[in-house]
Amino acid sequence: MTLALPPRTVFTDEHEAFRSAFRTFLTREALPRRDTWLEAGVIDRDFWRLAAAQGFVAFAAPVEHGGVGVDDFRFNAVIDEEVALLGIGTDAFTLTNDIVGPYFTELTNDEQKARWLPGITSGEQVVAIAMSEPEAGSDLRGIRTTARRDGEHYVLDGAKTFITSGIQADLVVVAAQVDEPGVTGLGLFVVERPMPGFSRGRKLDKLGRLAQDTAELVFESVEVPLSNLLGEAGRGLHAMMGNLAQERLAMAVTAVANARRSLEITLDYVRERRAFGRPVGSFQANRFTLAELATELRVGQVYLDSCIDRHAAGSLAAAEAAGAKFWATELEWKVVDACLQLHGGYGYMTEYEIATRWRDARVQRIYGGTNEIMREIVGRALGL
Repeated sequence: MTLALPPRTVFTDEHEAFRSAFRTFLTREALPRRDTWLEAGVIDRDFWRLAAAQGFVAFAAPVEHGGVGVDDFRFNAVIDEEVALLGIGTDAFTLTNDIVGPYFTELTNDEQKARWLPGITSGEQVVAIAMSEPEAGSDLRGIRTTARRDGEHYVLDGAKTFITSGIQADLVVVAAQVDEPGVTGLGLFVVERPMPGFSRGRKLDKLGRLAQDTAELVFESVEVPLSNLLGEAGRGLHAMMGNLAQERLAMAVTAVANARRSLEITLDYVRERRAFGRPVGSFQANRFTLAELATELRVGQVYLDSCIDRHAAGSLAAAEAAGAKFWATELEWKVVDACLQLHGGYGYMTEYEIATRWRDARVQRIYGGTNEIMREIVGRALGL
């Protein structure tokens, strides 16, 4: 069944037409490939090029560089929702459109745009961002990778981990501590696939999100030309903090959509599954649980739509995005875990959709900044 939601006024007819087109594309091109992606641990490049050709990849980029020139997060939200609702199992759209894309459109000069954006918008070049390290996750100030200025180059040394699309990536935005006279802080550097000294470690064996490759990256005296510096050396943390709000909001969008779909398939299941001669959903304890989850999801959708609307208008504060991320992902986990329980033993079988959704949901409270850190951000914004 489809869960009835309060009227959603955040999207226009144009957004809904875009949704219909994207859903049709995913149904036709992604769903038949899903099992192959799960087995391979990576989505195929042919699919990514098809998605780009349809205008679903890096569409905020300027028209002259292959994009659509539409910077409206509501279109991003449509994509994030549909990927989650259909259970496609890849973070590639969120990574490219919501997380990495803004670095290439907002921090690049004209020469850099002309050099990189056509490959990104065509799907020929896969992007990633390398922030997390073995000893620095949510604490970006703990980054130890260094970028030492040496004439017309920066020399990068260090290691990154938990890098989404790390195996496939052709362009990696690397956060590193700048070692340069008169400069203090982080810089953002675009490391390209063929650069000597840049290597991939192992493809990480994850608990969930198995269709998305995640890797360790190693930088050993990688010479990065000055022309590959994004923005200003020493201002990398400021740039990342600005973009993290959208990243976290995108995770909230995914969380609520996944929770909604999990509840919908569970409502269908408890109507059909019988115990003691009656439908499982008819027992009062289960009925009350489902009533609570449905109500919280309806409340959550209204809250999230308000955040989407304000972010599209440029008025969503970073602390509000952090709050949306932790609240939505906590709700997601509450819903999917309860829904798996209501499936009984079958819920623990991977052939059932709820098992995959439960498995994929767990990381949402960790990446993009742990929910403990999100609470800290919100608390500080309260003046505490």
